[in-house]
Amino acid sequence: MILILGGTGEARQLADDLDRQGVDVLTSLAGRVSRPRLPRGRVRLGGFGGPAALAGWLQEHAVTAVVDATHPFAERISASAARACASAGVALLRLDRPGFRQQPGDRWIRAGGLGQAAALVPSAGRRVLLTTGRQGLSAFAGVADCWFLVRCVEPPEPPLPRQHELRLERGPYTLPGELALIDRHRIDLLVTKDSGGAMTEPKLEAARRRGLPVIVVDRPPRPEVPTVTTVAEALSWASRRAGAAAAGSCP
Repeated sequence: MILILGGTGEARQLADDLDRQGVDVLTSLAGRVSRPRLPRGRVRLGGFGGPAALAGWLQEHAVTAVVDATHPFAERISASAARACASAGVALLRLDRPGFRQQPGDRWIRAGGLGQAAALVPSAGRRVLLTTGRQGLSAFAGVADCWFLVRCVEPPEPPLPRQHELRLERGPYTLPGELALIDRHRIDLLVTKDSGGAMTEPKLEAARRRGLPVIVVDRPPRPEVPTVTTVAEALSWASRRAGAAAAGSCP
């Protein structure tokens, strides 16, 4: 069995491709989204309880290999997976989509974390499109004299910025839609994580066209494990290990 630690579009595509090949694939989802988009194959919802519990689970279920295709900012599960796979002797691959690439005309301000991003906001803008997700919004709760349009997929938990409007919306987003959103709300600053992916890239193009500064939160450090950047590479890796296990040889 191939275990995919999922929650991204790349994870869904990988699970779909493996299932079509007849590979026994199980996707694990954290369960933080109430209506997740489910992939083909089997699905497991909820956490594992830490590295030791995950290592035991991998051995108990005779997992052949693990693909960590979680969100680029899902630090805890990636660290847990690295420790668990090393302990259980299970092959691990990280599928890490490339981050956003700065283009001519971009006015990016890099931030090392959400706290630093929040500290930079007052000097960069007053009407802010905040697209960092629903977790960690408390970092912006103390920012005074700024108004935030907070965009999330699911309702966030307080505390939230003092002056804000909440917009619940799921991508993919379009350039015309992002331009209209910026104009309608008189946005003069975008704050985003360096998540990468085509689904949310239109907001960066919209900010570029409107000449807006963008505070980009850098990705957290990841465990040093074998890493690929495309679904095709991860599919080849997982297929080889599934085939080797079926043949009774070492992957």
